[in-house]
Amino acid sequence: MDQKPLFDVGPRREREPGELPPRVGPRRLRCAVRNQVEFQECSLNELLSEDHEARIVWEYVSGLDLSELRDRIQAVEGGPGQAPADPRILLTLWLYATLRGVGSARELDRLCANHTVYRWICGGVSMNYHTLSDFRTAHVELLDRLLTAGVAGLMAEGLVSLDRVAQDGMKVRASAGAASFRRQATLEEALAEAEEQVAQLKKELEADPGASKTRQQAARQRAAEERAARVRAALEQLPNTPKGKKPQDREQARASTTDADARVMKMGDGGFRPAFNVQLATATDSQIITGVEVTNSGSDQGQLSPMIEQHQARYEQVPDAALVDGGFAKKEDIEKVEQGGTTVYAPVQKPKDPQRDPHMPRDDDSAEVAAWRQRMGTDEAKAIYRERAATAECVNALARNRGLQQFLVRGLRKVKAIALLYALVHNVMRSAALRAAAALRAQAAPRVVFNR
Repeated sequence: MDQKPLFDVGPRREREPGELPPRVGPRRLRCAVRNQVEFQECSLNELLSEDHEARIVWEYVSGLDLSELRDRIQAVEGGPGQAPADPRILLTLWLYATLRGVGSARELDRLCANHTVYRWICGGVSMNYHTLSDFRTAHVELLDRLLTAGVAGLMAEGLVSLDRVAQDGMKVRASAGAASFRRQATLEEALAEAEEQVAQLKKELEADPGASKTRQQAARQRAAEERAARVRAALEQLPNTPKGKKPQDREQARASTTDADARVMKMGDGGFRPAFNVQLATATDSQIITGVEVTNSGSDQGQLSPMIEQHQARYEQVPDAALVDGGFAKKEDIEKVEQGGTTVYAPVQKPKDPQRDPHMPRDDDSAEVAAWRQRMGTDEAKAIYRERAATAECVNALARNRGLQQFLVRGLRKVKAIALLYALVHNVMRSAALRAAAALRAQAAPRVVFNR
């Protein structure tokens, strides 16, 4: 007996070849499950690739002689006191942080706890931002010597030469506001108020026996003393600020109570802000930074000769040629540098008389300046000068991209420490690239086989 269906569903449709059956029901997804307990069996070393930049920086630092930092450590085996962090870890942290554009000690402290790469550098050693902040600016002379030793080593390997060096200045915003600049009368008034506040707080501290309140008053006293010290530093800087100003404007000179070494400079966007002038010299054949200086002068004039002298002090030789822009073209500097054996390549300023050839020597030109004028009129000199933009400006752009937009420290000495960190980490990465390129050239070179 035939069984009839309960409902009439109509004729059955045959599926076409390759047609999938219809999918019904809730969709299946791979969702995040964050409360599942997992055990990962791996070391910190396994979390970083073999060619990671942090390994390059650590390898560089491990090869340095940091005995002068270790010799200052008072903790010894079997003695009291907590063991401090290895100086190699601290230096590697700041070099890698500079490479990644991290300029805050608090941010670096946070990364050391949460970021895999920084945890690898620490290797289980705990950090705090006070230690990181103090280490960053406490060893300017050591950083300066490391720059010299690194470049000298590359010169010995034949990877860097001082045939041509390009120099350029870079204005970097200071850690001070424009409103912090005060004239002498205002500074003297502020100093008197600060000293009076310090004296009053000392009296309250001596008279108050409460422990908790005493600590608060001590902190207030330290803050008042620091403010008085900053105002004194600003007053001491006032005689240096009017340089280059008209005599009638010297009474209007101002100094910052936040960073006495900072000066208001004209920036690249045409605005005026407190800043420092970072001078970098770069070898054109390798883009290795060979010299670093930081000034609070808003002009590049007068900066060429000190940089050439710095090379003589660092490497016991001066560059064969110096490539600078028109802002460095000061006659006295050109004379001094040329007499020392360095050929200057800088554009000649256009004369006021449009009929006059700018490359013809003037009556008041010295022999060195006259030779410079005539040289810059040749096609060969113009071709050499074009190397400056591809070298100095490229290095400056790399520093900007790595976060050198504003200094977070105050004072010329500390600012120079930051500039040296940028130069060191730049040279570390460039030297790695230069050595890799040299190794490839060595592999590609044809081998000569002598038959017996």
